[in-house]
Amino acid sequence: MRHTESSCGAGAGRGRVVGRALLVFVLGAGVTGCFSGGNPLSAEPYDAADQISFSVSADGDKPADPDKPLEIVAKDSDGRITDVSAVDATGRHVAGELAADGSRWHSTTPLAADAQYTVRVSTEDEDGAPGRKVITFTTGKPGAHKRLTVTFGPEAGTYGVGQPVTAELNEPVKEPAQRAVVERALKVDSTPAVTGTWHWVDDKKLHYRPRDYWPTQATIEVRSNLEGIKVGDRLRGGASKPLTLRTGDRVIALTDAATHQLTVFKNGEEIKQIPVTTGKPGFETRNGVKVVLAKEPLVRMRSSTVGIAEGSSESYDLNVRFATRVTWSGEYVHAAPWSVGSQGYANVSHGCVGMSTANAEWFFDTVRQGDIVEVVNSGGDMMEPFGNGFGDWNLDWPKWQAGSALTTTKAPNTQDTARLEPRAA
Repeated sequence: MRHTESSCGAGAGRGRVVGRALLVFVLGAGVTGCFSGGNPLSAEPYDAADQISFSVSADGDKPADPDKPLEIVAKDSDGRITDVSAVDATGRHVAGELAADGSRWHSTTPLAADAQYTVRVSTEDEDGAPGRKVITFTTGKPGAHKRLTVTFGPEAGTYGVGQPVTAELNEPVKEPAQRAVVERALKVDSTPAVTGTWHWVDDKKLHYRPRDYWPTQATIEVRSNLEGIKVGDRLRGGASKPLTLRTGDRVIALTDAATHQLTVFKNGEEIKQIPVTTGKPGFETRNGVKVVLAKEPLVRMRSSTVGIAEGSSESYDLNVRFATRVTWSGEYVHAAPWSVGSQGYANVSHGCVGMSTANAEWFFDTVRQGDIVEVVNSGGDMMEPFGNGFGDWNLDWPKWQAGSALTTTKAPNTQDTARLEPRAA
């Protein structure tokens, strides 16, 4: 330890183990030594090794118990902690909270099991002279636990700017505190950067979206930092495969059911207007924002799959071309050569958006999965947020944030519904 010559010495303090603490650093008063003359804040920080003691619990030199918190305590009121950084070998940081008077720092997120940590502690004495200490420690292996793994979606590739990121858990997580642990560990990084958050759809499923649509030509990196982290009793995070997505152009298809027109915008510019027909009374097309789920060159659409009796006046059984799916219950934008005379003038479909074969082929070739199809001025219900495709954008930003476990508002417990057959022609 280096210090200036002075009558005041800095005695080495003995470490004390706080009963519930996993690790305790005891920082002595004047850990940087005494400072004589000049600005104490200009002093070069040094390793205050003689003034900080370190203990791995009361059991000796065994690996630390990952289920107990990390705590750092200043020895007395003459010295204080100014900053603490704790990070494991994979780059995961441990969040913590520092007391206003700098007397104590404790972790607020769980440690990982079977991990090596590096802890950097910055201090200053009563004169403001700085000091620092760097210590490493390892945590022990976990006991018998279930492993919580995450499967991210969609598959790696390029998508439209409306595509949400999904996270499927292999075990249910119900408790708010446990959900918060999971959510903090699920990382989404976008270049360019965006403001976004996770929303709990149910106990095993989360969706992530930005406040607005993704930027064009963005790269989205998704990963889980749950491995080794305690989520709940006998439940600990396991390894999960990361995901990289990219976005293409901003393509939005706006369908006005009142004017019977579908207008396609690309990066803010109108590129085509198409006469269409939407759902007739009793079979109205859903209003709201939908996300392209898939493109199917040929689909057999049967009225019996949506509860219309065969042989009735509303029954149909058709092979439909250039079908762009926007709901799991069978709503499409597709070729409808049988209704060309009504397209641009009247709504005669059973809920789909129909257009000529040539226009449907152009639309099919222009859009990609994740692009936006929005319907306005229909007499139908609003598109469901979850369970029938991606209606995520129909929740305003405050409601979307309320579905996060990291907010004070309780997340809604919305449930997924079964995928149905094609709905209507």
